[in-house]
Formats: sequence, structure tokens, C-alpha cells
Amino acid sequence: MTSPSSLPRFLSSRRTAAAASAAALFALAACSGAGGSGGDESSADAGGSLAGDVPMSEQDGDLSAARNGLVAEDAAGAPKEAPDVEKAIISTGNVALESKDVEKAAFDVQQVVDEHGGEITDHKTSTDDEGEVRHARMVIRVPAEKFHAAFADLEQAADLTSSSSTSEDVTTQVIDNQVRIRAQRRSIQRIEVLLDRAQSIRDIMSIETQLTRRQADLDSLEQRQAYLQDQTSMSTITVSIERTAEEPRTEKEEDESGFVAGLSDGWDGLKAFGTWTGERAGNLLPFAGIGLLIGVPTWLLVRGAVRRRPKAPAATS
Repeated sequence: MTSPSSLPRFLSSRRTAAAASAAALFALAACSGAGGSGGDESSADAGGSLAGDVPMSEQDGDLSAARNGLVAEDAAGAPKEAPDVEKAIISTGNVALESKDVEKAAFDVQQVVDEHGGEITDHKTSTDDEGEVRHARMVIRVPAEKFHAAFADLEQAADLTSSSSTSEDVTTQVIDNQVRIRAQRRSIQRIEVLLDRAQSIRDIMSIETQLTRRQADLDSLEQRQAYLQDQTSMSTITVSIERTAEEPRTEKEEDESGFVAGLSDGWDGLKAFGTWTGERAGNLLPFAGIGLLIGVPTWLLVRGAVRRRPKAPAATS
């Protein structure tokens, strides 16, 4: 049985424990309603520090004063850190080309990419029944500062069919994401402090639930930051190359047969023979000229010599 002298000490101990438990629960509630903001996170941290030896009669007043003081401190407290972020632009482009030789055009595109320090992250081709490449599609990543130069060079890699490009300013998104990440990390640190101070299993489970949710939110923000960093540092250009379509044959050409087709083939053969004969005559003409220059004088000399030769006397019978 408790003695009368120890009764006040016992009651004081009970009040102290109750005050500590209430302060921890208040801090956890403050963290739950923070939503990533710096002011509510500060309330969570201060709430955990209220787990001191405070009489029960003063508990409500202390909690109210702490809440009001922290709100005022967050509104006019330490200055926010100004994030040092350069202008962030996400640039994308599409280029459609045509070429009689798709493979050669794709090779020329690869050369342009190499010249600008980029890379081809995806390359797909399709062939016809004869195994020749008729279509190619390439996804290209180039440094953001070289986007416009690379885009212009890719338009010259083959016959240009169409092209388009877009640029999106995401500087505000980058800054906002960085601020949220810093606030979320501070919130997690303060919740971990509360977890170390928790006494009951109920408080531990509640705080761990909040810690898990905050960590998941932080992971999502960090993934968003990595995506923005990738898209603003490297621009994406999609290049499509189609093989130039062959001119279709007319219906008249497809239906020609019989006498007309034979006459056409004969005429083509006659022209070919005439061309061949003319080529051979042209080949022999220089030699004929030289033959005339040498042969005619020789023939005249021989003829004159024969005429000057004396005739033999006629034989007597």
C-alpha cells in the first residue's frame, strides 16, 4: 500500500509519463499533417522535445504555446536557401527522311551523331521480300547545348520529308522538386528522432508508419529529379528513314504484248545494230584515212613504173 508521503511522488510520476506520451503523440500528429512542409516538420521536432517532466496542469498550455511559437518561427525564422539552378530546358525533335539507299542514309545519320557527341539508344529496321532495308527508325540522344546544330545536320542527311521540334522550360519544376527533397529529408530525420524517444509499442508503430510513407515520398521525388536531370542534359531526336518509292508502271506498259511488243523489240534491236555498226565504222575510220594517205601514192608509183617498162620484141615465126 502506498504511504501518504509517497503519494504525491507517485502522482507526479504518472503525470510526467502522461505528459511525455501526449507530447510524442502530438509530435507524430504534426508530422502526419506536415505533407512535406518545413513548418510542420519543425513542429514535429519540437513536439518530441516536449517529453520532459511537465506537470499535468501545464501540459495543454505548453503544447499550445509550442505550436504557436513554431508556426511563428517557421513564418519568420531562418531564411530559405535559394536554390542555385540554371535554366532547364527539355528539347525534343522528329526528322523524317527519304533515300533510295536506306542503309547509306542510316550510316550518314550515325556520322552526324558521332560528330555532336551523341548516341543512338534505339535502332530498328524493316526489310522487303528481297531482304533490302526499306525503313529505319533511330532514337538519338545528343547534349542539350548541341541540339539545334545536330537537328539541322540531321535534316541534311538525306531527302527531308518533314521535321518538327519542341522545347519545354522546366526550371520551375526542377527548383520545386529540389525544395521538396530537402524538406522531406529534414522531416525524415525528425521522425527518426521521435522514433528513438518513443516508449510504447503503439507510438513506435505509428511513427514507423509515418517514416515509411515519408521515405516512399522521398524516393518518388528523387526519381523525378533524376528524370529531369536526364531530360535537360541530353535532348532526344527521333529519325525515320523511308526508301524512295519507285515510279509505278502504267497500265499501257503492263498490257503491251503480241505484235506491238514484237515490233518494239525489233525496232530496239535494229537501233542496237545500227549503233554497233556506227561504233565499228568510227573505230576503223582513222585507219582508213592513214591507208589512203599511204596507199594512193604507192599505187600511183607502181602504175607509172609499169607504163615506163619497155615492151619485149615480138617473137618471129
